[in-house]
Amino acid sequence: MFSVLNMSSVEAGPPTGETDADRTARARIRDTAIRCFAESGVAATSVRAIAKAARVSPALVIHHFGSKDALRVACDQHVAALVREQKVTAMAEGPSLDPLAAFRVYREGPPLLPYLARTLVDGSPHVAELIDEMVADAVGYLQTGVDAGMLTPSDHPYGRAAVLTLWSLGALVLHEHTRRLLDVDLLGDPQAATDYFLPALELFGEGLLTRQAYDAIQASMSHPAREDGS
Repeated sequence: MFSVLNMSSVEAGPPTGETDADRTARARIRDTAIRCFAESGVAATSVRAIAKAARVSPALVIHHFGSKDALRVACDQHVAALVREQKVTAMAEGPSLDPLAAFRVYREGPPLLPYLARTLVDGSPHVAELIDEMVADAVGYLQTGVDAGMLTPSDHPYGRAAVLTLWSLGALVLHEHTRRLLDVDLLGDPQAATDYFLPALELFGEGLLTRQAYDAIQASMSHPAREDGS
């Protein structure tokens, strides 16, 4: 409902024998890469630029991740784990959810939404894998919302998850037009985005079609007219 972002990846554990210092350096490089990719995109960001921003050598980046592509996958997995944790927690609260508190979570840590907005349009084959994971995870956490009494059940749980995911990711990709049309920055402070969230909430909570229109359209899709017009 609230910018439905969802992923199920869990970052792989550190290599055997890695020290606390190694893990700290690895995390710092990864978090710096997330910021760099969010600002400039994956293709335009070099290992050298990430290393400079993280104040380490390019050789250390390669030591920990092997390649820029592998580093990008690690960033995807880390962002996935953070967003998934936040979404599951929010859905589990059910109707008592404090949306402003949920929004504030996105202001902490790495820039998750700008990262997604950039990586979704970079043309990498990883994007398809990421979206597949987002949809699969949405099926799970939307069911959590149903169980918690926050969401209505669906006859099409996978389809609903896929549509909501595509709508939400599309809004992120088109964030510049959201700013132009509604004066809302979806990549900025969520608490300042009420001109986007209130109409979205109305659509989700109150619906768009009248019951009569819904029943008629659903019936026409369930029993399409034959070519002979009967």
